Amino acid sequence: MTHKFIIAALVVFSTAPVMAQTATNPAPAAPAPLSVDSFAARISRQSKPQIIDVRTPEEFVINHINGAINVDLKAANYLDGLKQFDKKQPVFIYAIQNYRPGLLAKELRENGYTEVYELKSGIANWIGSGRPYYSSIKNVLSFSEYKKIIAGNKVVLVDIGTKYCGACVKVKLIVDSLKSESNNSYEIVQLELYNNPQLAADLKEIQAVPTVILYKDGKIAWKKTGLSFTKEEITAEIAKINK
Repeated sequence: MTHKFIIAALVVFSTAPVMAQTATNPAPAAPAPLSVDSFAARISRQSKPQIIDVRTPEEFVINHINGAINVDLKAANYLDGLKQFDKKQPVFIYAIQNYRPGLLAKELRENGYTEVYELKSGIANWIGSGRPYYSSIKNVLSFSEYKKIIAGNKVVLVDIGTKYCGACVKVKLIVDSLKSESNNSYEIVQLELYNNPQLAADLKEIQAVPTVILYKDGKIAWKKTGLSFTKEEITAEIAKINK
């Protein structure tokens, strides 16, 4: 019995430092996505930047950051597309938001890539900040036409998003509902980001999608990004403006 007790005690004491070390040294957290300025600055320091667009091929054909290569995470063989990238060089990843880039960034880090950077709020942030990009589509609505709509109505609700973004689709349903109930006290403008990239850049107000802006007399009275509001909140803001 004495020998068994000594052995058990030795096991407890020998594992205690390891357990303590595990408790005090948790795995390091993944780096946060970079601001558009930091992301662009790091890219500019590379002679041949490795930029990965993880959206669908359909989205990539419509627009993308100059020099980007498309790797569709939904494709069965997407891992083959990663073989062309040098693990020892920085890799820059983006999509329309940060879910897909986060998945790929984690996988790359686990497989030996030394520097992996994500763009916060994706290509909407890149385009909205006026950075260079490729687009196969011209603006459906020009900046001058947009300003004319804003100036020609006392109250205007603008919804900017894309059908490729889940949060944008949910916001569109809210705005569609408002449109069906509208009493002509305000104008509603719904913009597909991918069809109006230059307008998004000219506005200098789009850092992510969805973005909803409420104008009064040509000036921004209220603005929300993401799913950070309800239909009732919009209705209350419109009622407040129309008093």
